[in-house]
Amino acid sequence: MNPLGLIGGSAYRDLLAGEDANLEEVQTKFGKAHLWASSGLIFLPRHGLENNIPPHRINHRANILAFRELGIKRLLAVNSVGSLRKTLPPKSLVIPHDYIQLWGTETFFNEEIHHITPGLDQSVRNLLIHAAKRMGIEVVGGGIYIQTTGPRLETRAEIAMLKPFGDVVGMTMAHEATLAKEIDLAYGSICSVDNFCHGITETPLREEEIQNSARQTMDSLKRLLRGVLEDLA
Repeated sequence: MNPLGLIGGSAYRDLLAGEDANLEEVQTKFGKAHLWASSGLIFLPRHGLENNIPPHRINHRANILAFRELGIKRLLAVNSVGSLRKTLPPKSLVIPHDYIQLWGTETFFNEEIHHITPGLDQSVRNLLIHAAKRMGIEVVGGGIYIQTTGPRLETRAEIAMLKPFGDVVGMTMAHEATLAKEIDLAYGSICSVDNFCHGITETPLREEEIQNSARQTMDSLKRLLRGVLEDLA
């Protein structure tokens, strides 16, 4: 079995528990990336080994290219998002089907003309949807992800502008999805809704509450990812 590639927070490294996992440093022409590699899963901590790289400084090109260097064909990501919908509360899990990123798009093709039609891979989305159904984990099987620049959260005015066009907002997924498509990696995402976006409700945004919501959904996310690995095996 070709290993599954996984991008997420450092806490997801324990999905490798019980396996002979090695820390690998992969040097690419865009810089180096660090990944934990086992026979069934290759995991990249998005914010670095020390979990200290802010979203606007992540070297997405090195990260995505490193997976191809290791022979990965399918790539799954866990992304933290804010909700643009009162009907999509914190602790929801969303498997987006499309995304919007109209600014700051990263590419491997800065020195040549090369156009792709971006999108999320349906086969990877199906893996997530099937595993969720089998394990009784409630997920929203579609949605539009809008990427902003970060590292700050969005203003009320920005959220009011974005609200008619999407369901969730984040800072990383669209970079990864576009770069993966450029080098023919099948990429899908499972999004953890950790807060309502600024102005969707009157409750003030607090970092500690966002982190608390993320911790509460982590067990379900890990169960879902283990289910995907079981299905692939």
